[in-house]
Amino acid sequence: MLVRTLYVGNLPWATKAEDLSEVFSAYGEVLGSRIITDRQTGRSRGFGFVEVNDEDADAMISALNGTELGGRVITVNEARPKRENR
Repeated sequence: MLVRTLYVGNLPWATKAEDLSEVFSAYGEVLGSRIITDRQTGRSRGFGFVEVNDEDADAMISALNGTELGGRVITVNEARPKRENR
């Protein structure tokens, strides 16, 4: 089974990882989700990642990119590899 990671941006600050799993699971199996937080404050940075089955990923991107979550229009696309810090 291939796993793909989706980037989810412009999230409301109050969004939890469980919220992402719930929204995405309507379109396929969610294997994991996480919200990225600031190291110093612990507050959400407004984006996160969802790990999904390869066969569900494209449908999730199509269905959820540009939709509203908690009053904000979210961005959903394929996650790019992490950059090295400069």
